[in-house]
Amino acid sequence: MKIWFYLIAFAFSIVSYSTFAASDAPYKERRSGYEFMSLENRAMQDDPNLNPAMFWVMDGQSLWNLRSGQNNVACASCHGESGKKMRGVATQFPKMVNGQLQTLEGQINQCRVGRQNAPALAYESKDLLALTAFVAGQSKGLPITVHETSENKVDLKQGRQWFYERMGQLNLSCAQCHEDRAGLKLGGSLIPQGHPTAYPIYRLEWQTLGSLQRRLRNCMSGVRAKQFEYGSPEMAQLELFLMWRSRGMLLESPGVRP
Repeated sequence: MKIWFYLIAFAFSIVSYSTFAASDAPYKERRSGYEFMSLENRAMQDDPNLNPAMFWVMDGQSLWNLRSGQNNVACASCHGESGKKMRGVATQFPKMVNGQLQTLEGQINQCRVGRQNAPALAYESKDLLALTAFVAGQSKGLPITVHETSENKVDLKQGRQWFYERMGQLNLSCAQCHEDRAGLKLGGSLIPQGHPTAYPIYRLEWQTLGSLQRRLRNCMSGVRAKQFEYGSPEMAQLELFLMWRSRGMLLESPGVRP
């Protein structure tokens, strides 16, 4: 942990800038983390035969068509075997469902419990990641459509606060990295603008697929802050703000990152 403390502290003391640096980047200047990657990593994401996340997508398709729970129904029973009816769905989450802010993972679990009469899947479990990757993959290439509404404005405001609020022993906010210092380097890697356009993603660092919530918890741990719980309202609110901040950008899921 000490090495990360010094790396982060050093990153905030450097004075060199790059052309990528952005403070609250204007709408047209927003850039996906994809653009900050090496050509080799881009090629890995772009080619379905090279993208390791596709193993989870294939598992997700199998789970999609698997009858489950006491009701013995599959996701396909309502939404079709191919999953094509899900095109555009992932671009809308998080969104309000029956008066409650819901993430895509939360909606999958809500359907399992309510429609299949099956137990909810654990966050970061192989099955939940697989189903999420399969559903999100149906919207690949579509623009994110999360907007402020009368229903979500309170949660969006709170999510914005989480993004700009300093936290942890290092007393840093998300914005200090992903707005003020986007394009600079931390530990040899470029700091992206923090747009969650490719989740779930396969991170080479993890050697597995992971959710946006896992990545957010990693960041909180890095600044020595108390982590939000998986599936918590705080996580949903922060996700909502990040997706709103990325509105209009194209969904890349399932993506690859270093």
